[in-house]
Amino acid sequence: VQLVASGGGLVQPGESLRLSCDASESISSLDLLGWYRQAPGKRHEQVALISSGVTDYAESVKGRFTIGRDNAKNTVFLQMNNLKPEDTALYYCRMRGILTSGRSFDSWGQGTQVTVSP
Repeated sequence: VQLVASGGGLVQPGESLRLSCDASESISSLDLLGWYRQAPGKRHEQVALISSGVTDYAESVKGRFTIGRDNAKNTVFLQMNNLKPEDTALYYCRMRGILTSGRSFDSWGQGTQVTVSP
């Protein structure tokens, strides 16, 4: 299953972006959906995760970011509000679950760049 991440861009501090992650095949169920990021010179960081029904956010994004799924579109999104310069990074999505074909999958998207700068 291929995942295509989109929605990144250049914004000013305080603005919002909505990232999307679209799966190439029809999904029956997900047990994990997540967003991760990596900034130059920094470690790969988990930003938001829903796993087995439990949602978890990195402390730095709590109250500003929301992860969710659009079931009708096989899409996972990350709504990012009140963006800060330290949110600048390449953002990756991940999905793990079962396709409508019955096949299991665990896939990562290619990344979408988010840059927050005055």
